[in-house]
Order: sequence, then C-alpha cells, then structure tokens
Amino acid sequence: MTTSDHKIMAYRRPDGSVGIRNHVLILPTITCATQAAKQAADLVQGAVSFIHQHGCAQVGVDYDQTFRTYYGMGANPNVYGVVVMGLGCETHQARSVYSELKKTGKPVELVSIQDEGGTLSAIAQAARLAARMVQEASAEMRVECSLSDLIVGTECGGSDACSGLSANPAVGRFSDMLVTEGGTAILAETTELIGAEHLLAERAVNEHVRKRVYEVIGAMEKRAFGMGIDIRTGNPSPGNIKGGLSSLEEKSLGASAKSGSSALQELIDYAQAPSRKGLVWMDTPGQDIEQMTGMVAGGSQLVLFTTGRGTPTGSPIAPVIKIATNTGIYERMSDNIDFNAGTIIEGTETLASVSERLMDEVVRVCNGKMTKSEIMKQHDFGIWRIGPTF
Repeated sequence: MTTSDHKIMAYRRPDGSVGIRNHVLILPTITCATQAAKQAADLVQGAVSFIHQHGCAQVGVDYDQTFRTYYGMGANPNVYGVVVMGLGCETHQARSVYSELKKTGKPVELVSIQDEGGTLSAIAQAARLAARMVQEASAEMRVECSLSDLIVGTECGGSDACSGLSANPAVGRFSDMLVTEGGTAILAETTELIGAEHLLAERAVNEHVRKRVYEVIGAMEKRAFGMGIDIRTGNPSPGNIKGGLSSLEEKSLGASAKSGSSALQELIDYAQAPSRKGLVWMDTPGQDIEQMTGMVAGGSQLVLFTTGRGTPTGSPIAPVIKIATNTGIYERMSDNIDFNAGTIIEGTETLASVSERLMDEVVRVCNGKMTKSEIMKQHDFGIWRIGPTF
C-alpha cells in the first residue's frame, strides 16, 4: 500500500487546521491554578488539563516563550475549545491568553479564581463551562482529510544501541513519506543533534537555513559552557550508557536518523508553529517532556516517540505513539509501548516494511485508535525555561 491510499478522518477547525482529537482543554496559566483546573477537568468527561510550575515571576524572553506555549496548547487543532483559568494577580494573565485564543475562532472562556471568590466556586464555574463545550464538541463530525494536514513531532528518549539502527531510521523513512504527501515532520532535541549538525546543514533548503543550523547548535553549547560544561565531549545519560551508547556524538548520529533524507525547510523557535511544510527543526532541549510540549504547542497533532529503555511519557492533548527499538523492551513494557521496530534488528522485517506498518499505525491513531499513553492518562507537560525566576 502506498501512502496515497491512506485516508484520515479528522475534525476541521475554524482556521482550516485539522484535529485528530476533540478535547476540551482547561488551561491553567499559573501554577496556583493547576490543581483547581485538574479537579474541574476530572469532573467532566472529555475535558483535560495538566499540572505545571510556570506562569509567575517570569520576564523577557522567558515570559514570551511561556506565553507562546500556553497559546500553542490552546490553539492546537486537537483542541475543540478552551477554558482558560488563572488566579488573577500573576504575571501571565489568563485574560491575555484568553484574548489571543479568541482569535482562533474556537470556543474560549475565562475563569479567575480571585474573581470567582475562591477555589470551590472557580472549579464549579470551569466545570460548568467545560461541560457545555464537551456537549458541543460531541456533535462535531469527522471529515475526510489529507496526510498533508498533519504535523507530526518526532522524539527519542531512553535511547540504546539499537535506536540508530531500527526505530529512528524507521521514523525517518516515515518522515520522508509524510513529506512526500505534503505533510510536516518536526525534528527536535537540539542537544541530541550536536555532532551531527553538519549532516543536517548539508540538507538545508537555502543558505539562511544552513547558517541557522550552526547558530542554534552554537547557542545550545554556549548555554552549557555558561554552566562550566562541555556538552560535546560529555556522555549520554546513565540509561543511554547502560543501553550501549558510549558518547553524545554516537547518540546524536542515531537521533538525527529520525529526520530521514528530506530537505530541511526551516528552523523554528520552541513552541513556534512551522511556516513551511516539509522537514522542520524546532530548537528544543533534549528533556523529553519539555521537547514534546514544545512540538505540541507548535501544532503537532501526533508525536512519534522512539525508545530503547522504555518510558511512559504522554501528552494531555496529542496521542504519542511509543516505538520500541528492540523486541525485549516492547514485550517487557507492553503497558506503555505501542509499536515494535525491533524486528529490524532481528532480521524478520525490513526497514521499508516497518515504515509502511508505522504509516498504517499512524493512520489508525489519527482515525481514533487510542495510544497507550492516552489510555493511561499520561498527561505530561513542561516548558523549557530560558531565564531566571524573579
């Protein structure tokens, strides 16, 4: 089966984007409101929320990036409507996020704990608004959409010696298939591309993008130097080492395989939406939850996550397909892992056949099949902080 034979049934949003899920998000803009938002979401089937530590005492570019992430989560096509919840006196005012999200054309409401007179009243109001949205969302119908409507984030975490030989190349081949169909694949993890940057620079669509490759790598290394660390000569995490990786460069060469062979169209900031289709690099840290949050806030409706050690990581609004690099971890962590690419290592399947099977799985998930992280309600969220707290 070729990729052109695949059909996706999804939700068309007012701005023309396509959602593969139909969530109502209760979005807390300040850590003080996260518990209230979660309790409100727990009362309403079809509503989701998340816990975080952000939203106050942030300034400058750090403030801007957090605001962009909040907005991106609410604007993500997988979200039907948003209840923005704040405290009332925080730096990241809920009203500001609410005002920007209203421009998307989707249903958006505002709740302030201080204005409501306390936590219990705010929970009740947020749940009431979310319940109304959920009922409206339940009447939405899926329509036929194209692979070109997809933005798929790619990520690897808990890598091992098989990552660069099985799951990552399979994701890279999938990425090329998606790009051929007019879709967008996001490559992230700048720290885990150090040592392989020259390979991506060679595939830059123009000189500007080529220069940006070295700029973002240089900036990431400079941050590490500021803490007295030479990240380029450092070692991977203990789990990576136990999995058989000996150096960061070795890990980077394996991680870069997720990019396939397509031309690199642009480099975008953390939580920024791509402006071009095709292969896009988002400047993120290597920390799994922070990078995943950035890609989802940038518009990814789906994330492909390869792992050789195993991880439960998920997102509150985007399905995450967990892909095992070896059959052992696939069988041992069957609670968390959705797909086995270890058959490439065993020689029972080719890279091409696994990539085709992965495309089939992506289409099934787009059409409603739940991933393990969704079933387990693994609603992880974390923002890459780039400044001190004041």
